Amino acid sequence: MTPRRRLDPAERRSELLDVGARLFAAKPYDEVFMEDVAERAGVSRALLYRYFPSKHALFAAVYRQAADQLLAATRLDQSAPVMEQLSAGLDAHFDYFAANRHTVLAANRVLAGDPVIQAIITGELAELRRRLLQATVLGDGPTHLVSAALTSWLVFVRVLCVDWLTNESFTRAELHGMCVGALKGALGAVLDLDALTGVEGSR
Repeated sequence: MTPRRRLDPAERRSELLDVGARLFAAKPYDEVFMEDVAERAGVSRALLYRYFPSKHALFAAVYRQAADQLLAATRLDQSAPVMEQLSAGLDAHFDYFAANRHTVLAANRVLAGDPVIQAIITGELAELRRRLLQATVLGDGPTHLVSAALTSWLVFVRVLCVDWLTNESFTRAELHGMCVGALKGALGAVLDLDALTGVEGSR
């Protein structure tokens, strides 16, 4: 066990989240045990359970923190062309999904019906949709139609990413191209997409 260090409650909670995040990223959900988290953090199981009463509670906190970090990393640059913004945002998502494969699969498969995890995912999708609607070109069309198209597209991207992680039956470049192509297809009926062209569909 790692020697215990004296930390204030906020620091201790942050440390436990970091340890939990590393373990959930490294192993499938069912193979992560609270005693392993406690040992890695150098604390007793009783202290760990004081902060997180169950593995589910720890995972939910880890996943909420990850969602916040991902949103911070994917803010749109209003000075860049819209498709460049979206392309960069997709790459940031793919980077996170690839680096945290087990965490993503746990949230979207093992705990797919869990209301706490789904609330985090729903909040993340809503914030991404709001940002996209604020993008100069995407906000010029009929808002309700564009909003519906963006919501459907964001769900499509998430489902396709989970398939990519699970089956590895297509490349990252193909994943990128499908996501960009799907967005253009979804918005083409309600927007003039001329301003969205000129950016490669994959990197």
